[in-house]
Amino acid sequence: MKIPIQELPTNQLNALVREWSDALQKKQGQNLKLDLSRGKPSHAQLELSHKISNQPIENYFSSDGTDTRNYGNLTGIAEARALGAKILGTSPETTYAIGNSSLSLMHLTADTALQHGLWNDSRKWANSTTPKMITLVPGYDRHFTVCDSLGIEMVNVKIDAQGPDITKLESLVEDPSVKGIWCVPKYSNPTGITYSDKQVTELANLPNKAAAEDFVIFWDNAYAIHDIQFPGDELASIAEAAELVGTQDHVVQFASTSKVTFASGGIAFISSSQLILETLEKQISTFSIGSDKVNQLRHAQYLLENLDDHMNAHAELLAPKFSLVLKYLEDDLGGLEIANWTEPRGGYFISLDTMMPVADQVIELAKTAGLVLTPAGATYPAGTDEENTNIRIAPSFAEEDELKTAMEVLTLCARLITAREVINHRQ
Repeated sequence: MKIPIQELPTNQLNALVREWSDALQKKQGQNLKLDLSRGKPSHAQLELSHKISNQPIENYFSSDGTDTRNYGNLTGIAEARALGAKILGTSPETTYAIGNSSLSLMHLTADTALQHGLWNDSRKWANSTTPKMITLVPGYDRHFTVCDSLGIEMVNVKIDAQGPDITKLESLVEDPSVKGIWCVPKYSNPTGITYSDKQVTELANLPNKAAAEDFVIFWDNAYAIHDIQFPGDELASIAEAAELVGTQDHVVQFASTSKVTFASGGIAFISSSQLILETLEKQISTFSIGSDKVNQLRHAQYLLENLDDHMNAHAELLAPKFSLVLKYLEDDLGGLEIANWTEPRGGYFISLDTMMPVADQVIELAKTAGLVLTPAGATYPAGTDEENTNIRIAPSFAEEDELKTAMEVLTLCARLITAREVINHRQ
């Protein structure tokens, strides 16, 4: 059983610092090139989808009569909408298949809410001089980029093992300038947590408590089907919860196949009420006359029949990597009381939090040994983690031997930096 670093005498800590410094110096001399910075599918995961790109199409007409080779059908062919509904747990009637990027659809939705409104009336976020969105932290940096690009201020709320603090959220939405909230409800980026049923119910009711009549929940369900353990986490339906409390015109859901098949080469989905979808369709028609419907047909024909098996194959590749990361964290850091971490059952990330405010030092030291991690603070707006504790680990892309070496470097740097800090504080 390891003794917490804080309880070790200084002479023993100094000896450990020398030992760990020597070990790090050896790593630094190996010219390593390791990267745990982005949640990208590995080569083996991408190979799982070769059947989609190679499968012949005998009939280019979709079930709704669309010739997928031609212009038109802005909202997606019937098969693709059915696939989106299956992924999101919605209905094809309330789900559109558009383009290949859910992030683009999020930007479109936020821009439309800001400049035009989503409800075909006078409501729009630009009516407020300082529109704001609630950002759950640590969170997804691309959400922050959308807000920055549109001049929308962000208000941070810390997320815990159950999801966001609803009491805090209800207090914040009393401000009429608070117009929306970003949520990654299942296997959240980067913590990997899934919102509880109670959280989903209370979030669905949040627009009813908001002072802003144009409050919107951005439900980015990017990891809806990305289980790596079975059974995976169950996420309650926000669409059903919103219907019960009458907030269906204030919830927009997003997903894509970017980590299911090909990054930037799949299908993106958006689901909401008919009112909001029609508003967004009008905006989309100003810059598009249809997505790649042949691609939609290929994806839908394969995935509607093989989705479960396909995602199980992803899990077989990802689960050992997550297990390896968690084993290194436990073996190298467990009992030392210098960090804690999440143990997600799916998604693409593990979130590591240092006990002391040293995340930036750990990341910079790891870089000297050839390990690239997500920059410190990247999981917070403006790149500012005021606590300086969060480190996002993305295990998916690295090969297993690379991942082992990367974790050796990361845990070594975490121990070394923490030990140095403890010694400095005693002087």
